[in-house]
Amino acid sequence: MPKDSTKTRQKLIAAADALFYNQGIRAVGVDAIALAAGVTKRTLYYHFKTKDDLIAAYLDGRDQPTLGRYQALLPKAGEPAALRVRRVFEHLAKSCQDRQWRGCSFLRAAAEFANLPGHPTRLIAARHKKSFEGWLADILRADAIADAAELARQIMILFDGAVAQILIHRDPGYAASAAEAAALLIRNADRRKWKSGARAG
Repeated sequence: MPKDSTKTRQKLIAAADALFYNQGIRAVGVDAIALAAGVTKRTLYYHFKTKDDLIAAYLDGRDQPTLGRYQALLPKAGEPAALRVRRVFEHLAKSCQDRQWRGCSFLRAAAEFANLPGHPTRLIAARHKKSFEGWLADILRADAIADAAELARQIMILFDGAVAQILIHRDPGYAASAAEAAALLIRNADRRKWKSGARAG
């Protein structure tokens, strides 16, 4: 793709990102995106055959950067899993205090297309959430926490539940409450690990 064409595509994705995140995917038409990007609708359809293709590009563009922001919070080693997980919830509490925060783009997108299980939006959102959950499991495994995959799923539920409650109530305290619940789950897993080791010894 020529350099100018690549730049135009990036402008379209950036415009879609701002409008979709702030107003909702279904509320925003391609005319508004083309106008915000400073191109014609014909140019938009040159780069994206359908609005669904543009939606997919928008979510794909948020996938790794979103996970990367959370990963960047944590040192590579030296902290127990409980503290590393707590940092994740602390970042959520800080992020939601930004007036531009509208919740999780992947949760919101999946909710908008809840009636279309095979829609690209649902598939990309599911992939992102599984990646996030897998990263949490890796944190737990690194600390030899028992049943890391199942525990990561439980913490993921707490995280997304906190996001939803904060979005409804605009109260970052839900992140702190979820962090305490996650810490309790990890402590209980640690106790099971210790008891299992004691019996084995």
